[in-house]
Amino acid sequence: MSLRNLKHLNAHIATTLALLLGSIFSITYVVAASDEPIRVGFLTIRSGALAAGGKQMEDGIKLYLKEHNNMIAGRKVELFVGDTAGQPAITKTKTQELVEKDKIQVLIGPLAAFEALAVDEYIRKAEIPTISPSAGAEDLTQRKPNPWFVRAVGSSAQPNHVLGEYAAKELKYKRVVIIGDDFAFGHENAAGFQRTFEENGGKVVQKLWTPLNTADYAAYISQIKPNVDAVYAAFAGSNGVKFVRQYNEYGLKGKIPLLGNMTTVDEGILSAMGDDAVGVVSAGWYASTLNNVNNQKLVQSMNREYKQDPGYYSVGAYTAALMLEQAVKDVNGKIEDKKAFMAALRNVQVTNDPRGKITLDALGNPVLDIFIRKVERKDGKLVNTVIKTYPAVTQFWQYKTSQFLANPVYSRDYPPANNIEK
Repeated sequence: MSLRNLKHLNAHIATTLALLLGSIFSITYVVAASDEPIRVGFLTIRSGALAAGGKQMEDGIKLYLKEHNNMIAGRKVELFVGDTAGQPAITKTKTQELVEKDKIQVLIGPLAAFEALAVDEYIRKAEIPTISPSAGAEDLTQRKPNPWFVRAVGSSAQPNHVLGEYAAKELKYKRVVIIGDDFAFGHENAAGFQRTFEENGGKVVQKLWTPLNTADYAAYISQIKPNVDAVYAAFAGSNGVKFVRQYNEYGLKGKIPLLGNMTTVDEGILSAMGDDAVGVVSAGWYASTLNNVNNQKLVQSMNREYKQDPGYYSVGAYTAALMLEQAVKDVNGKIEDKKAFMAALRNVQVTNDPRGKITLDALGNPVLDIFIRKVERKDGKLVNTVIKTYPAVTQFWQYKTSQFLANPVYSRDYPPANNIEK
């Protein structure tokens, strides 16, 4: 063999060896990656008015992990928890720690709408896939959609559009007072109710906004106009317990019917309300009384593990975990491929959710059945009984998407309160 041919052969062998070693390295990397645990960040609240919701969110995610032996798609799960204390500045700090220190691959949280708005920019910049188990902040899936954000729950106004129409058309209410928590979630819930209630012939004649950490609602309840058909309450966390109790103590329960957003009479706090809550009509995307196999299983598990029914916060976290599981399966366990994983999340379909099949719209918000519910006592405990179902409700209700998005985001001042009476 000539020296030239020998050099050519050696070069060919070297190239082949390099390609072979590269392939072996790639295979080793994939195997090593799949052996690593999936690193999940979880933002909760452990103090203040929203702590009850934070505790229930933690119950939901822990129950899922226990049922799945801390595994998703054949990979172990490592959960990193950040307590935001319900403060936007702390929420930002905790999110940054989870991403940059703990190297999480997906974030579940935060709880409150104002917290989600506070970390929106950072989530976009860090490109961290995020599943909201609670925060209904409208514009994150509307005028300013975050490509790294999807929701396991409805937008703030989604069930309240339904309740506003129901109150006007079926309950025949004409004049209503709104009272609610003075923060984004309360504003957006109430705005959705007001819009459809007034479009169907009703009038919101008074609005009362209460600070999130209000200890005593007496000063506000005493201002409620007596000549109205109903009061609509929009509270979160444990605030519903305090408000409903004092509403009864001031003798209004038997005089003015009480309507509520989903969290005012959430299953997570119903047991603390007593008969003060009986008769309250609300709208939501879940009720523990839903008659399907997956929900019955969840209710039994929550009762066994935590001695209470699942509700808004626990179901939101549980569904977020189901969405995570399905998306990881859809990318064959390769959560490290962020763009592919995020694309899977945005197109996820969950068939075993306690509410039924879950699909997302083009902006990352679920299309959901909305239930009109009434608090009743059954078998010795308070439950939300479903009295009517509105199937496949979107975040845009019955409006054309383009027309809906052309209007301002729901807020304390939009839609304008043109029927307020002095």
